[in-house]
Amino acid sequence: MLKKSLFVVAALAMLAVTAQAGTIKTHTWPTTFVAQELATIPVYMDVGYYVEVKNQNGIGITLQQVTVKDFEGCTTITVENNFALTLTCSIAQDGPVGGSFSCSFGDSLGSVELEPGSNPVTVCAKLTGADVKNSNPSTNVKVANVKLYVVPKV
Repeated sequence: MLKKSLFVVAALAMLAVTAQAGTIKTHTWPTTFVAQELATIPVYMDVGYYVEVKNQNGIGITLQQVTVKDFEGCTTITVENNFALTLTCSIAQDGPVGGSFSCSFGDSLGSVELEPGSNPVTVCAKLTGADVKNSNPSTNVKVANVKLYVVPKV
């Protein structure tokens, strides 16, 4: 019986001196006061979607005449993104020249898929059946706007 009691007392004593996480249990501090690691706390954050068209100032598409009433032009932009995405475009008339406008990504009609990183993308505009009867002869006449749209790739 005495042996059992001594065993129980010894076990309780061991539990009493066991250090808990985030607690320093030491009988003596080092000779000089040196910082001791106490705990590690993980830090978390929500990382959102990031996409940017680099160097937007000065980019534009200049249409060149292909046939009597058809014009085409392209420009290359750099898209930086941190997620896989699908890029699409639309074009709308914004000037005195009428006709049928369309946009594309080089040889890709409709859309282009990009992986995360820095991606060069060729954006093209096309005008077929140009109607210039309501426009005065001039250079650098704004005729349309191309809009880019992005959606995460699934």
